[in-house]
Amino acid sequence: MTVSVCIIAYNEEKTLKSLFSDIVHQDYPHEKMEIILVDSMSTDHTKKIMEEFSNQQNGFERVKVLSNPKKNQAAGWNVAIRNSIGDIIIRIDAHTKIPKEFVKKNVNCISSGEDVSGGPRPNIAEDNNIWKQTLLLAEKSMFGSSIATYRRSHHKTYVKSVFHGAYRRKVFEKVGLFNENLGRTEDNEMHYRITKAGYRICYTPDIVSYQHTRNTWHGMIKQKYGNGYWIGLTVGICIKCFSVYHFIPFCFVLALIIGGILAVGGIGWPLVTLVILYSLVNILMSVASIVNEKKKHLSYLLLPFIFVSLHISYGIGTIIGLLKMPFWRKKLKTRQRKKTVAICAVSSHTPSSNKP
Repeated sequence: MTVSVCIIAYNEEKTLKSLFSDIVHQDYPHEKMEIILVDSMSTDHTKKIMEEFSNQQNGFERVKVLSNPKKNQAAGWNVAIRNSIGDIIIRIDAHTKIPKEFVKKNVNCISSGEDVSGGPRPNIAEDNNIWKQTLLLAEKSMFGSSIATYRRSHHKTYVKSVFHGAYRRKVFEKVGLFNENLGRTEDNEMHYRITKAGYRICYTPDIVSYQHTRNTWHGMIKQKYGNGYWIGLTVGICIKCFSVYHFIPFCFVLALIIGGILAVGGIGWPLVTLVILYSLVNILMSVASIVNEKKKHLSYLLLPFIFVSLHISYGIGTIIGLLKMPFWRKKLKTRQRKKTVAICAVSSHTPSSNKP
């Protein structure tokens, strides 16, 4: 089976060379692989690095460099899919590390009869810097990321979503491409449509890929806020894309707000109870994250504060997204209406090709 490995990147000059090395060392026959690289109008040397890699060829069927003028992820994936020719399409984030058997294991899974495959995506730090290792601990923890099956299951199963998925081409031909109106949630919405169409997403624990964790605390907070924000917006068009766990930080922050309002009114016990319970769970999860580490560092004592900052930023993002959602939906409808009017206008002015 031929495979299209698709990578979308924006200002990823620091990570691409490492990822390209991983791709070159894949043990699946290179002549059956094409590499589709999409630059989302980067302002650094991302596109130059892509073009240099394209010129090397490395025995692949072809290496194609494309541009994504719309910049967002969904539009980039659509550019890649439209220009791919493989029987299987694999999506890989730019800040990723993949083992040499990654492509082969996905092909084996799809060849066994599955339509979509994928596996766990543990986070890794770029170096052994103590602070980055502390951030990595927070990201690896169930308390800091998610309890979703596709993050940590050790058994083959079928899930609602998957990281760095491999898809039979027919899946996109039937369900369509990614919704370009969405930001961080385009994969949630796509996977919902895929399962609704009757396809199953197969999670196989030995199909492993790795994601570089954010380098800074600020970067992690910004990422969590963005995730929550887009969940809030996407609720307006596809609430079934999400599971209950996506809304836990939202409920936590909302409870804090309500508790604070009650406390101002003289009823302080709900807020005190919430803070005490959360603090106990936070401390227990922090200890659980540290206990199996061979080396203990003083910076690990900051884990409880990192956790609460991630939860609050995610929850605030969801609240802001929900508040903006009605206006965002209205904007989308207006844009679609204008697009429809424009298409109709063009059609009405197009001369008929029928001869009298």
